Amino acid sequence: MNAPASTPQYSAHERRSRILAIVGASSGNLVEWFDFYVYAFTALYFAHAFFPSDNPTVQLLNTAGVFAAGFLMRPIGGWMFGRIADKKGRKTAMMISVLMMCGGSLAIAVMPTYATIGVAAPVLLLIARLFQGLSVGGEYGTSATYMSEVALKGQRGFFASFQYVTLIGGQLLAVLVVVILQQLLSSDELKDWGWRIPFVVGAITAVIAFYLRRSLNETAKEANLQRKESGTLTELFTHHKRAFFTVLGFTAGGSLIFYTFTTYMQKYLVNTAGMDAKLASGVMTFALFVYMCMQPLFGSLSDRIGRKTSMLWFGALGMIFTWPILSALKAVSSPYLAFVLIIAAMAIVSLYTSISGLIKAEMFPPQIRALGVGLSYAVGNAIFGGSAEYVALGLKSVGVEEYFYIYVSVMCGVALIVCLLLPDLRKVSYLNDED
Repeated sequence: MNAPASTPQYSAHERRSRILAIVGASSGNLVEWFDFYVYAFTALYFAHAFFPSDNPTVQLLNTAGVFAAGFLMRPIGGWMFGRIADKKGRKTAMMISVLMMCGGSLAIAVMPTYATIGVAAPVLLLIARLFQGLSVGGEYGTSATYMSEVALKGQRGFFASFQYVTLIGGQLLAVLVVVILQQLLSSDELKDWGWRIPFVVGAITAVIAFYLRRSLNETAKEANLQRKESGTLTELFTHHKRAFFTVLGFTAGGSLIFYTFTTYMQKYLVNTAGMDAKLASGVMTFALFVYMCMQPLFGSLSDRIGRKTSMLWFGALGMIFTWPILSALKAVSSPYLAFVLIIAAMAIVSLYTSISGLIKAEMFPPQIRALGVGLSYAVGNAIFGGSAEYVALGLKSVGVEEYFYIYVSVMCGVALIVCLLLPDLRKVSYLNDED
């Protein structure tokens, strides 16, 4: 890696075109994550349809297991789409991934239940989620790479943060759709057929996202796409092994705490704190909105203080405050206090999520970037992020829920140790030479 270059002077036209590219890539990203997360937020209503049981915790445990299984496809998706993006271009990879997500959502929307086809129902649900996991496994690396490459130098933290603005926006939209349906339909209607509606919405919007992505300009240079080593595991693990395991290390803690306070938190408020399902959805809707708005602020902060400093604060604060916050939420009775506690946790997580894709992209050269970012993220995310709900519910089912708090805190501590070894990416970023 070379020394930092001076900040380039962008023309008004180039600045505008780069911002429009960020918007275009972000819109597709939002749809991808809406389709993936709507499963988590409707699980309370369809768990019984695929996993009959008298114990609601067991039902949720089974749906969480399928959710986690979708994450197991992410490393394959990260490898497959990373190779496509480094060999055929970022744009091609992003268009394919959004079409795959569309197919998975449509399949779940029309899927028969256990009462209709028996054990085949949960099997088909699992297959659909594996298909979506493959898609979203490729989405993160390619969109992070694309958005980092088009972001304006000197403001990369700010512009790249919009990956998580739309990622969180996908979650927020999923929660919002559920809240609207809760107001329009009865609980019985939601459990009977209403839970299918969000998946139909997801399939339709994915088609729209595909056409939006068709209009994007390619960021990968033809010379890099044609290189023999582009997008290969040999190149990644021969010359960039340290970067791979560094990203894997801080992704483990970052993904775990992210999913703890986003997708799992709604179930935690209902199943542990005893909050009404509608009230919990309302709390999470407002919390996710604030969290989404935090991303550009923390991204801009990283432009000032440096990516490494932001990551160090994330690891330290996550390690110290996760246990107290989760313990307080367990006994919370006021939705307002729950909201404040969740926002405090999300502020800590924002130190990581706002620059997550960017800091990974800065560590890999262009010919291996999409693969390096996508695969390292997908492996860490699959093992630690995707299993968050399953581990939390499993520990709760055997009466040791507090062990989950310790687990998240320890993994944030691991992220802190890894981040201590990071170089100052303002000085050694591979992106510095590409403007």
